[in-house]
Amino acid sequence: MSEEAKWYVVHTYSGYENKVKEDLEKSVENMGLQEQVIEVKYPTEETIEIGKNGKKKVTQRKVYPGYVMVKMIMTDKTWYVVRNTRGVTGFVGPGSKPIPLTDEEVTAMGVERIPIVLNIEVGEHVRVVSGPLEKFIGKVEALDIERQKVKLTVSMFGRDTPVELDFVQVQKL
Repeated sequence: MSEEAKWYVVHTYSGYENKVKEDLEKSVENMGLQEQVIEVKYPTEETIEIGKNGKKKVTQRKVYPGYVMVKMIMTDKTWYVVRNTRGVTGFVGPGSKPIPLTDEEVTAMGVERIPIVLNIEVGEHVRVVSGPLEKFIGKVEALDIERQKVKLTVSMFGRDTPVELDFVQVQKL
């Protein structure tokens, strides 16, 4: 296959995310489409709830209730399988045309960590391209490849301020 699998967002009935994931995975297996539908997931995050008795309880909370992410190669067959899974109301995109997520969106949404290779070094200057410090210029103080973070010194109100940003938030000048 020359096409590369991309992440698509599928809208589901709220509360049906896990059922849709299981049903879709079964359909893919039954139809032998494992090569084209690679992964089905819904991002979760750990939250700490404090109960009535003051006990802390760690729970998994869906980051995007009512949505499931599907990594697949879009063909008529894969579109049909996903679209006709019980609980699925459709793909996210204009009309009936599903639009794949960009690598930046995939990383920002916590769907998958796509390692970003930043071609910068400590001491160089970079431009902040997203977030509250957008358009600011900063000097790279440290790079954390593992966590995909960059530490910068940004000049604000006449003084240098240290900030930590994701690799996707900066670009080389």
